[in-house]
Amino acid sequence: MTLRDKACVTGIGETAYLRGSTKTAVELQFESSLKAIADAGLRPPDIDGVIPVGIVSATAEDFIDNFGIPDLRFSAVVPHGGASPVMALQCAAAAVAAGVCNHVLITFGRNVTAAANNNKAGARIHTMPQFHYVTEFEYPMGAISPAQLYAPMARRHMELYGTTIEHFGEVAVACREHALLNDNAVMKKPITLEDHRHSRLIADPFRLLDCSLESDGGAAVVVSSAERAVDLRHRRVFISGVAAGHPDSPASISQRPDMTSLGIGKAAPRAFQMAGVTHADIDVAEIYDCFTYAVIRQLEDMGFCAKGEGGPFVAGGRLRLGGELPTNTHGGLLSQAHVWGLNHVVELVRQLRGDAGRAQVQGAECGLVTGYGDMGDGALAIMRRE
Repeated sequence: MTLRDKACVTGIGETAYLRGSTKTAVELQFESSLKAIADAGLRPPDIDGVIPVGIVSATAEDFIDNFGIPDLRFSAVVPHGGASPVMALQCAAAAVAAGVCNHVLITFGRNVTAAANNNKAGARIHTMPQFHYVTEFEYPMGAISPAQLYAPMARRHMELYGTTIEHFGEVAVACREHALLNDNAVMKKPITLEDHRHSRLIADPFRLLDCSLESDGGAAVVVSSAERAVDLRHRRVFISGVAAGHPDSPASISQRPDMTSLGIGKAAPRAFQMAGVTHADIDVAEIYDCFTYAVIRQLEDMGFCAKGEGGPFVAGGRLRLGGELPTNTHGGLLSQAHVWGLNHVVELVRQLRGDAGRAQVQGAECGLVTGYGDMGDGALAIMRRE
């Protein structure tokens, strides 16, 4: 059985994104969830599936208690970091396609400001089994933060293929331009390639403007069966193709035979085949951008360009509105907010509904969203409007 067009994203919700929220991660999760349910034209008791995402998330039981859900038929945990929201789309689509339930809520919230103060999030990260390998292989070399873990991959790509700092800057500037069109973006100051080049060095080759924003906020979506979606509020946005993949040696970057290949390279052919579209059909892309380099490498692994040509591909404004592949039209994790990429899913649905305001890609009918988690886990969903 294929999942093609068996499920739709029927509701989207976001809180304000900021730094220094006074709300807890769970409060932010509930707030965005209620918005997504209302956006779909549903009531909280209509939800019969829940996939909470994140390491400080509310549980399915919390949603039963607080939302008055009388008959929760499905719940799941998807433990793959920033790839989890898009992997959860696959999980939700499978659940509704199989008739297990009708409306699955995918929800995320976090308050990194509070987490930084009490270090609870950091403590929980290091209880995750996959970080055992990081402790064994990467920590002894001094790599203890995400920027330090990902920097060698970027440097290796530069050495092999001639990718430059200017290529990284193209991604950062495109995202910032789009964030300036988004009232719910954390960053509001324009930047140039020169600003990027001269920003503070974080972990060679990454500079400050190569790194995503640690942000407080919540996001949520509702996935419904295509049949049920007919009667809901908005035009249907179908999940036409969806797949997940993992790199070789998924939990340890230094143990991979090829440090420059991601799990999304395995997922992409499956998602495109399921959707029955080609790269030329993609009108808008929301690509997980924990670091600028991650966008370049995913473009290669998805097949938008050949291996090693991701740098030249992003040059010349191709990722900006009006370019050949408008990307991260909400500002992305680099300039809107880092909420594990569920905001990427929200933005793609908004684009396909034609509701993206000043950032709307005119005539957008088909788009994709990616997830990138832990050390290279990948997921890709291709959606189209009815």
